[in-house]
Amino acid sequence: MMNREPKQYDTGEVLPPPTERYTVLGWLHKNLFSTWYYTILTLVTLYVLYIVVKPTLNWAFTQAQWQVVVVNLRLFMVGQYPADQVFRVWIALHLLAFTAGMAWGIFFPRARRIGAAILLIPLLFAALPFISNFSRVNWVLFDVFALLGWGLAIWRPQAMRRPLLVLILAYFPILILLIYGIKPILRIVKTNLWGGLMLTLLLAVVGIVISFPIGILLALGRRSELPIVKLFSVLYIEIIRGVPLVTVLFMAELMLPLFLPPQIKIDNVIRAMAGIIIFEAAYMAENVRGGLQAIPKGQYEAAWALGLNGFQTTFYIILPQALRNVIPVLVNQFISLFKDTTLVAIVGLLDLLGIASTVLAQPEFIGRQREVYLFIALIYWVFSYAMSYASRRLEVALGVGER
Repeated sequence: MMNREPKQYDTGEVLPPPTERYTVLGWLHKNLFSTWYYTILTLVTLYVLYIVVKPTLNWAFTQAQWQVVVVNLRLFMVGQYPADQVFRVWIALHLLAFTAGMAWGIFFPRARRIGAAILLIPLLFAALPFISNFSRVNWVLFDVFALLGWGLAIWRPQAMRRPLLVLILAYFPILILLIYGIKPILRIVKTNLWGGLMLTLLLAVVGIVISFPIGILLALGRRSELPIVKLFSVLYIEIIRGVPLVTVLFMAELMLPLFLPPQIKIDNVIRAMAGIIIFEAAYMAENVRGGLQAIPKGQYEAAWALGLNGFQTTFYIILPQALRNVIPVLVNQFISLFKDTTLVAIVGLLDLLGIASTVLAQPEFIGRQREVYLFIALIYWVFSYAMSYASRRLEVALGVGER
C-alpha cells in the first residue's frame, strides 16, 4: 500500500491572541492606532469632533429652548387632526407593531438583542415627563402588541406566514379607513386636517407601495418585444425622468383640474400622492431594468428548457433574482422618496416641514428655528436609518453579494 502524506490545509492568516481580538484595547489598536498615519488621522478626527461637538452639546443642554417642541408635539405628529380622534392613529400604530413583530419573529428569529433594543425606544417615549398619560399608555401598548406578534411567529413560524402576508396586504387599506373614517362607524376626517409626521408617512407609504408594481410593469414593458408597449414605456420613463418632482407636483395640483370637468374635484392630498407615484414609478422602472439586465441569458434558456412559458419565466425565475440584486438601490430610492415628501409643503400641504413653518410663526416661538429644524432632522434620520438597517438585514438574509 502506498503511504499517503496527510493533507496540508491552508489555515490562512494567523489570528492574533484572544486578548488582542476581543478586548477594547485590541480593537482600538487594530482599527485606530495600527500604524503611525492611522494614529495621526485618529487624533486629528477626535480633535475636529471635539471642536464641533462641544459647542453643539453646550447649546443643546444649556441654551436651547426645547419648549417649542414640547408644546407643539401633537402638532408635529398629526397636524390639525382632531384631538378626540387621535385614538384611530394609535390603533393603526398598534396594528403596525403587531405586524412588524410577527415579521421580525419569522424573518429574524435570532436577532433578539437587536429587537429588544428597538423595543426600548417606545418605553423611552413613555418615560418622557411631558407627554400625556394617554400617550404613555399607548407607547407601552405598542410594545405589548409587538411582543404579541413576535411571540405568535416564534410559536408557529410556518403557520403564521400566510396571516402575515394577509396583514401586510390589508394594512394599507385598513390604515386609510382608520385615518379617513367610514360612516357610520368612524367620523369622517377631511384630508385638509391631516398633517405632520402622519401625512409625511402616508405620502411615503403610498408612493412606495403603489409606484413599486407600476415601476416593475414599466421595466418589463421597456424590455418587451411589443412595439407599442415598449414605446409607451420608454416615452413615460424618459419624459418623467426629465423633469423635477416639484414640476410634477405643480402639474398635479394646478394643471390637473384644468383637464377635468368642473363638477369633478380631486382632493389635494390625492393629487400630491398621484404626483409622487407618477414620478417615482419612472425611477423605479429604471432600477428594476438594471436588475433585469444583470440576469444571465442562461437563466432564460434553463426556464424554457423546463417548459415554462414567458409569464412563468419572468415572474418565477427572472424577476425574483432581479429584485434581489437591486435591493440596495430600491431602498436608497425609498429613503430618497421619504425625504422628498417635504416638497409637498410647496403646494400648501402641511407635512412635517410645513408644520415646522406653522410652529415658527407662533409669536412666542419666533427665532426658534434651530430647535425646530434639529428636531425634524432627527426624525428624518431615525426613519431613514431604520430603512437602511432593515435593508442590510434583508441583504444578509438573502445573501446578496455572496452567492
